[in-house]
Amino acid sequence: MDALYPRLLVRDFPAAVAFYRTALGVEPVKVLTEAAYANWDIDGQAGLVLFGRDNMAHVVGTAGLPAAPAQDTAMLVMKVDDVDAGTDRLVRLGAVVVAPPQDRPAWAPGLRTAHLRDPEGNLIELQSY
Repeated sequence: MDALYPRLLVRDFPAAVAFYRTALGVEPVKVLTEAAYANWDIDGQAGLVLFGRDNMAHVVGTAGLPAAPAQDTAMLVMKVDDVDAGTDRLVRLGAVVVAPPQDRPAWAPGLRTAHLRDPEGNLIELQSY
């Protein structure tokens, strides 16, 4: 079995597309507004997909359940040249810092990370090493 790509389930599809279009600095390959679906490719393969949360809730039978806060179960990790500059850029786009840029020698030699939430609340890790 191959892991294919991350798919973020989003509440505000147009805002999420706008955020990732600018954050990634590349146009999505496909945006299907009516289906609340967008994808970005990296070297010809899917790198990130956005999909409407309500659409998926109907498919899996959870449409009537509340969206309760909980600990994160997924995170989008992005490698950047400069964690501090990347953090500043995403904050200007509407992300919120939850753990500021810092060196993480206990995790790996030369690793620097920052953790943010995109406008939908999805957890993002920026890292350089």
